[in-house]
Amino acid sequence: MGVGAVGLAGCIGDSEPEQIDDGNESSEGTLRMRTATSTTAAYAGNQGIAAAVNENTDTIFVEAQTSPGTEANIGALQSGEAEMVYIQNWSAADVLEGVEPFNNLDFTMNQVFHYYDLPWFFCTADEGLESLANIESDTTISPTPRGSGTASALEHALEYAAEDYERVSQTYGEQASAMNEDRLDIGVGTALNFEIIPGWLQEMMGTVDLRILEVPNDVVEAWENDDRLIAESFPGSVVENAAFAPEEVWSIAFSYNFVSRNDLDYDAVYEFLNVLYENRDGLAEYHALLSQLEDESFWVRSPYENIPFHPAAADFYEEIGIWSEEFERGEG
Repeated sequence: MGVGAVGLAGCIGDSEPEQIDDGNESSEGTLRMRTATSTTAAYAGNQGIAAAVNENTDTIFVEAQTSPGTEANIGALQSGEAEMVYIQNWSAADVLEGVEPFNNLDFTMNQVFHYYDLPWFFCTADEGLESLANIESDTTISPTPRGSGTASALEHALEYAAEDYERVSQTYGEQASAMNEDRLDIGVGTALNFEIIPGWLQEMMGTVDLRILEVPNDVVEAWENDDRLIAESFPGSVVENAAFAPEEVWSIAFSYNFVSRNDLDYDAVYEFLNVLYENRDGLAEYHALLSQLEDESFWVRSPYENIPFHPAAADFYEEIGIWSEEFERGEG
């Protein structure tokens, strides 16, 4: 299954509207949106989305909420604890394939809009490691922490590069100290939308001489031929503070899109998209992550195959001229 793959809090008044029901009746209410944990750019950016919408409409109220991750987000749709959540392409494929714990969902997942792209690359502080081809059975690797939404995909990607390695688990902020203490040979880094370096990676590069690993051509080819993976490259100059970066950095990318239940209120979704779109030129003032939404084509970038768009989103995108006949329109 392929794809194609500084925050402000929302203004909360003295009383909040009723929660949006699951029917098709037009109603005022709350759109609870879940992303990730409170320290992430994903959550901070979502706070910006909430503020931008809440400051410009009284019809709906957007509440940005934290979440442990994409698996929990899908569970929140199932339980009715959230109206809109973000997931990534690997989880979307698991939903389509009915992989546990997504094998008993009582709704059809619908796409709403594209949030961001997150490419993950492998890196090290060991000058003796230049490429994924250098991995040996005793090489310690943390392909994101165990249990993260990206771990399974990166573990799968490593299968093409190494027969065996020692799987360890370090949080993003712990990677540098683990490398300094010889507890971690290879970790990971990322660049939001292929251009924004997160704070934890900046701190990491200030702590160790971080070197981005090269990826052998045969591994790149295998990644590209795997329908479950999105192999993308970007210029090494993006990671300008790295001790070494190849001219072309190869990564496993994830497409993060907001999704909802198919029965989420039509008018609420339409109003949300319309207000956000009308105020897109100022979204970067809330968080740099939202700057890409100024480009209307970004809203439908990297859609998930075989997952339809919410009917309100389909109609809205058709009206502003960015709908493609390759997309699928869902049913409420």
